[in-house]
Amino acid sequence: MKDTVISLCDYTGIMVGPWVNAGYRAVLLDPQHEHSRESDSVKLIAKRVDQSAIEIRDLITSGRVAAVFAFPVCTDLAVSGTARWATKRAADRNFQAKAMQLVHECRMIGELSGAPWMLENPVSAVSSIWRKPDHTFHPNEYGGYLPEDDAHPMYPDYFPPRDAYGKKTCIWSGGGFVMPAKRQVDLADGQSDGQGQSKAHNKLGGRSLKTKNIRSATPRGFAQAVFQANGRRGDSCAT
Repeated sequence: MKDTVISLCDYTGIMVGPWVNAGYRAVLLDPQHEHSRESDSVKLIAKRVDQSAIEIRDLITSGRVAAVFAFPVCTDLAVSGTARWATKRAADRNFQAKAMQLVHECRMIGELSGAPWMLENPVSAVSSIWRKPDHTFHPNEYGGYLPEDDAHPMYPDYFPPRDAYGKKTCIWSGGGFVMPAKRQVDLADGQSDGQGQSKAHNKLGGRSLKTKNIRSATPRGFAQAVFQANGRRGDSCAT
């Protein structure tokens, strides 16, 4: 029975929410989790991906993996940080190679799982160092999967209802992953930057871990859409 989803470098757990609600078990790996713990439906592993070989091996060999998601850290890869690359390269000429190591660790886990998998990053050097993404999207393009009376349950001060903001996001995928159909909603917040970027989202320009976590939070409409396209509708878990 394919009843388990793996989410790598996932602190918020937003991506796996629809799967858990449908009866799947989710395993989230991220060193930011306060400690490793497990409930009936969610297991948190407070480790880096490269520290979790045994746990990942056991999950893959179980034959129960239904999907793999990955959100490798983009701090040294996103083009929004291009202005700092020269300084970083002077301090460590391999800084991006080290960041790409995590990307490829996540990719290999997805491929080894034999399940549909996707890896997410913003517009970044991943495209030039590895390959172009398979898909791109803006959060508002999946806002229609959320109810009309929606409000963000975690970060309502930063994200408008129904993910009605723009942020070009890239998806690399494989294993039969299906990119879901779009249900676009209009942009909110009186966009002014020409990129569809939410004014509220633009508040997140700091370098603190908190702002980075908020900035990289998975759009909830997209998470719901991915489940509907790749999970088994009308059943708790695929067989």
